[in-house]
Amino acid sequence: MRRFVCYRLPRSIMHSFFSSCLQVGLRTFRRLSVISSHVAHFSNSTKMSYPIVQRGSPNTENFRCFFRNENGLAISPFHDIPLHADKENNHFNMVVEIPRWTNAKMEICKEEKLNPIKQDIKKGKLRYVKNCFPHKGYIWNYGALPQTYEDPNHVTPDTGAKGDADPIDVCEIGYKIHPQGTVVAVKPLGVMCLIDEGETDWKVIAIDVTDPLADKMNDVEDIEVHCPGLLRATMEWFKYYKVPDGKPENQFAFDGAAKDRAYTLSVIEDTHEQWKQLISSEEDSPMARTNTCVKTSPYNVSPEDAEKILESSAECGAAADVSQDIHTWHYVIPQN
Repeated sequence: MRRFVCYRLPRSIMHSFFSSCLQVGLRTFRRLSVISSHVAHFSNSTKMSYPIVQRGSPNTENFRCFFRNENGLAISPFHDIPLHADKENNHFNMVVEIPRWTNAKMEICKEEKLNPIKQDIKKGKLRYVKNCFPHKGYIWNYGALPQTYEDPNHVTPDTGAKGDADPIDVCEIGYKIHPQGTVVAVKPLGVMCLIDEGETDWKVIAIDVTDPLADKMNDVEDIEVHCPGLLRATMEWFKYYKVPDGKPENQFAFDGAAKDRAYTLSVIEDTHEQWKQLISSEEDSPMARTNTCVKTSPYNVSPEDAEKILESSAECGAAADVSQDIHTWHYVIPQN
């Protein structure tokens, strides 16, 4: 049998030991408190995320880009993503359809349930914008503001033309190239108005709120100060981009001038009101109004039904090859 002997340590040593333990414990507690503070700060500053789900085969007619919310539920980027990213500061959510310098004409599909992004088709062929020298593809990140609508039955007093039945378009001019399907908080700076085949087609010019220039740019005149030539290039791009397809130059309201931020905010608000009428109206419309978040809408569906819509689309497949023809230069812009 083993015998254990207990020794009583001197009181001074015991006091030193427990004092050391207490100091280590306090240091550990302080470190954990700092970490917890950082985690809490991160959580409070994190924006909502919208994961995408790609279906079908890229570069084909069956490709679709669906969206989910932060809870993983299938949603419509047209109807379920809120317009405002920060209402107090007039920052808005932008859904990126087309990354800068790419050519495929991708857009939120207004006619399909849940409104996935798909490639536009003209005359049975996938659509690619031409490169009108010196501009390669789209010269900004291009997309749309959710929960906006340019009503084709509404005549805009300042343009005398009806809306083009689309969400309002956005040209994001920051330095980052945002992937397709990204939802970006943007600050509007100005707006141009294209008269596209007789229809009002607003083009909001905005900047990613995280861009280094965002704090320096607060109105349309700041664009020329910090990005000289960009407004001219934007007007030029929209004026000539259909010319290589044998169409005439596009026309503009306001002689092609970009209106200021205050005017831009009023346009956004007007088109948001037109969307509210669209999503709540029970009248027939070619627009697909299926949604999961607008609870007062007659077209609100359950998460289970939304998931069935997504799952009914084509299975993921390999990307198809794209012809080198899309990189052809077209010299249609007069060079003075």
